[in-house]
Amino acid sequence: MENRVVVGGALLHRGRVLAARRSAPPETAGRWEFPGGKAEPGETPQQALERELYEELGVRTRALAPLPGEWPIRAGLVLRIWTAELLSGEPLPLQDHSELRWLTPAELDTVDWLDHDRAVLPEVARLLTAGD
Repeated sequence: MENRVVVGGALLHRGRVLAARRSAPPETAGRWEFPGGKAEPGETPQQALERELYEELGVRTRALAPLPGEWPIRAGLVLRIWTAELLSGEPLPLQDHSELRWLTPAELDTVDWLDHDRAVLPEVARLLTAGD
């Protein structure tokens, strides 16, 4: 059986990346992640990310490129994190999150990331620094 993809979005904007604090489920509440969600059948990871960021944050985005690596979340689910750019709107914590923060490369270690998301922070920092 093929794994279902959960796509996370490292939303890059003006030299910063968006971090979202989980409000649910209880085992991840209070920790920070790159927002996103499960791809629906027939969706590409890019389509899933753009849809999820609209549903969770109320913004229009464009998925850019996958970051290296993938992480098993539980049986049948695998996380892949993509970079994305903000096209329009101001992100709001509409679903599953209690707070959002834009972080500079120097601020990436100031929040308690979920382990999977923490794994891509060096690459995110490199991309943010390269964009200056």
